[in-house]
Amino acid sequence: MADPTYTPPEVWTYDAENGGRFANINRPTAGAREEKALPVGDNPLQLHSLATPNGVKVTIMLEELLEKGHTGAEYDAFTVNIGEGQQFTSGFVGINPNSKIPALEDRSGDTPFRVFESGAILVHLAEKFGEFLPTDPAARAEVLSWVFWQVGTGPFIGGGFGHFYAYAPEKYEYPINRYAMEVKRIFDVADKRLGETRFLAGDDYTIADIANFPWLAPFVAGTIYNEAKTFLSIDEYTNVGRWAREIAQRPGVQRGRLVNKVWGDEDQQMPERHSAKDFEGKNLDFTF
Repeated sequence: MADPTYTPPEVWTYDAENGGRFANINRPTAGAREEKALPVGDNPLQLHSLATPNGVKVTIMLEELLEKGHTGAEYDAFTVNIGEGQQFTSGFVGINPNSKIPALEDRSGDTPFRVFESGAILVHLAEKFGEFLPTDPAARAEVLSWVFWQVGTGPFIGGGFGHFYAYAPEKYEYPINRYAMEVKRIFDVADKRLGETRFLAGDDYTIADIANFPWLAPFVAGTIYNEAKTFLSIDEYTNVGRWAREIAQRPGVQRGRLVNKVWGDEDQQMPERHSAKDFEGKNLDFTF
């Protein structure tokens, strides 16, 4: 057990035996650990990801674009198993030097280019296809404010609350309480806003909702971090619940949440996605 009265040393040093779910891959250094090229499909967009909340943001966006008839949004999605360290291959580091999923390669033009960080990918796709991001300056600013609100709050939900509540090798009161308080504050911000408007940025569904849904909806559904829904009394945020349930019924959302999913029931897994045919026989239901 770690000492709850731990005093930080004058100079921190890396301990490879620090425990925790991801101790086998976490290091204080960046860069590739293995020479391995990425697979490449035939579609204009190449996504390398995993169906975590940050990964699901992008697959929902792509499926929503396809739902609107944008054939140029066809994509190949390949799973990057972060638990096995696949984000540290030379191919993946080449499209995301930060070694985090998701990462996108846009091969639709003469010169392929990379886009990494989920918020940046959402903005790129919204601008590329002219969807889910208004051009009016005030409306655009509101959407982007809620997108980057999520980018800023996500680490408190995942790396903060999720880590200490679900993944840390020891459970200590202070960090769990600290991040539980912050997650509840985040839900309260969203709940108050959604008491004023149908969607986060107003009356229209935008990338603000696409960015936030994969992080907030699993708490409403009770599918993230064990008993977190009960522990945090998530049902009290009724406006978030109404918003999450409405978005969950969108066909693009129901498809997008399955892409690069490699756990759970077999009919709700999809390690790779290359065309709409890959969804045949899958259970798309997402009711809660």
